[in-house]
Amino acid sequence: MSKNPILHSTILGAGKPLLILHGYFGMSDNWKTLGNQFSKDYQVHLIDQRNHGRSFHEDEFNYEVLVEDLYNYIQHYQLEKVYLIGHSMGGKTAMLFAVTYPSLVEKLVVVDISPRMYQPHHNAILAGLNSVDFSVQNSRKLVEEKIAELIPEFGVRQFLMKNVYWKEKGQLDYRFNLESLTANNSEVGEGLPSFTVFEKETLFLKGSKSNYLTEDEMPIIEAHFPNSKIVEIKDAGHWLHAENPKDFYNEVCAFLG
Repeated sequence: MSKNPILHSTILGAGKPLLILHGYFGMSDNWKTLGNQFSKDYQVHLIDQRNHGRSFHEDEFNYEVLVEDLYNYIQHYQLEKVYLIGHSMGGKTAMLFAVTYPSLVEKLVVVDISPRMYQPHHNAILAGLNSVDFSVQNSRKLVEEKIAELIPEFGVRQFLMKNVYWKEKGQLDYRFNLESLTANNSEVGEGLPSFTVFEKETLFLKGSKSNYLTEDEMPIIEAHFPNSKIVEIKDAGHWLHAENPKDFYNEVCAFLG
């Protein structure tokens, strides 16, 4: 048994292990519907990464520690040759994990993110989340009204509000570790280290309306993932698994075979 804390997860179904990593400010619950579908054919692990969902909170937050957390998780459950799906930040974790521990990954699915470096662009979201004082905003309605002042997009607010929970009677809080995410925000855009390669089959899925993954990304993807292909999911933006789950599910199943 590892002395390191083990990531929280929901495990569904039986068969070959399929591990799913959510994005920034997300949690494993975001994947429950698709997880249930995949669990007809696989043993699905819906994982909360550190500082997210119901997993442990730590000050340290970067892709190296997220990869080690996943390694400890896989060792704890004695998994091998896993299928790995990661969305956005989870995709960055998944890519770094695959190039670091290639023998543990059978196939890789990266959802709407590239190996390149991204400029930090979550400042408005962080400012909105940090503007909440839970002793003043002591109802879900008041919390949402407060963050709406800085986060006008309804869909983004709904996504973030899934993280607001009753920590104790009369006391709301966020499930994610906002302090660490704020302090380490620049880490989330980090690129994959140069000259790292994963030779096995890799599927990149991009939302047709998303600008996270463009034609310009082709050379860097091919450099790191020579055995990869990019498939576009129509009528979907960055949250393609939520916006077009049917096509997402079909593409992943076809790829995993």
